Amino acid sequence: MSTTPRPGGLDPAVAARLKRSPDGLVPAIAQQYDTGEVLMLGWMDDEALHRTLTTGRCTYWSRSRQEYWVKGDTSGHFQHVKSVALDCDADTVLVKVDQVGAACHTGARTCFDADVLLDVLHRDAK
Repeated sequence: MSTTPRPGGLDPAVAARLKRSPDGLVPAIAQQYDTGEVLMLGWMDDEALHRTLTTGRCTYWSRSRQEYWVKGDTSGHFQHVKSVALDCDADTVLVKVDQVGAACHTGARTCFDADVLLDVLHRDAK
């Protein structure tokens, strides 16, 4: 089952700029606002982006459950929004957040620390 952009209150000028995947979604990268740590990647449609912009809490579209989820509502690991930006192609959203607790569903701080494929910064230190 594929998603389609949901009607909502997203500013029409922003909605017109977004380049969505065929299922109506844009990737949303969550980054810790003060350290720059990349925390996770989720998916947003127009309504999820609108909710994120207006509530100050990250709202994503769950592709597996086919429903909206607000980060922290079930886990207690909230993402308080500090800023939201589109990349130069308007096909990715960067949400800078103040992460409370783990960002990853595994309980880890970030989704990007379990399977490092290349670490040039620490390769020569061994």
